[in-house]
Amino acid sequence: MEIIIKNIEDLPAATSELLKTIGSRKIIALRGKMGAGKTTLVGEMMRQLKMDDEASSPTFAIANEYHSSATGQTVYHFDFYRLESSAEAYDIGIEDYWDSGNLCLMEWTENIEDILPEDTLFVDIEEKPDGSRTLTL
Repeated sequence: MEIIIKNIEDLPAATSELLKTIGSRKIIALRGKMGAGKTTLVGEMMRQLKMDDEASSPTFAIANEYHSSATGQTVYHFDFYRLESSAEAYDIGIEDYWDSGNLCLMEWTENIEDILPEDTLFVDIEEKPDGSRTLTL
């Protein structure tokens, strides 16, 4: 499946479509080059899921945790860019996050691809020359 984001004004509608497509899945891998819009997409997802805090890149923290007082939902947002091996993901307790039943949104999963759960939904984000983005699920 593909979702086209022609410009930033299309982001809310595209994100809504993405969230509907995700459905009950909990492990989501967002893949794309640096600057493709992974964290921007997560930010819009957090807004639509009514999270209390704005999303920010967890590059240095590796994991951010967001809560919604409106829904009681918790979402985990990971950035594995700085990890050098899957062992480092185990060191932060990644399996506990995956087993939590909460939505786990992960950036730079290429660095831990060998340990991702089988039910991981991959969302590839490609930036086009005209600045538009294509999400491929």
